[in-house]
Amino acid sequence: MPQNPRLEVGDVAPPFSLPDADGNIVNLSDYKGRKVIVYFYPAASTPGCTKQACDFRNNLGELNGAGLDVVGISPDKPAKLTKFRDAEELTFPLLSDPDREVLTAWGAYGEKMMYGKTVKGVIRSTFVVDELGKIALAQYNVRATGHVAKLRRDLSV
Repeated sequence: MPQNPRLEVGDVAPPFSLPDADGNIVNLSDYKGRKVIVYFYPAASTPGCTKQACDFRNNLGELNGAGLDVVGISPDKPAKLTKFRDAEELTFPLLSDPDREVLTAWGAYGEKMMYGKTVKGVIRSTFVVDELGKIALAQYNVRATGHVAKLRRDLSV
């Protein structure tokens, strides 16, 4: 199974137009002129994804204060995202990509190691898109726990 191409700093961020937990369409272009953290996670309401989402929620004030918005994307359907958002009191958009087209375009879907086996799935990844729509930071295979703290250090936030 060939690995999808990965985005690098300076690449133009692939556009997206995806439904959020309420079914409203969110476009990457909605963030033009602002920096946005786009993170991809495997599944809502699982332990690692919950920890990561809550870390973003708990640090959202500081991130927003530094001019960074946050958007999470997974293959979950909007109804599952609604339950996840409401249960964890998440205050940033969660977007649904059930066809995995956006995940694939960003290099966040493909081969990965899980419990010593090669499987195809969502590669936990985080990107910072700058005000002009270019990749300012690309991190693949990130860890759910401690990731937001590391991201804040990397971004000096």
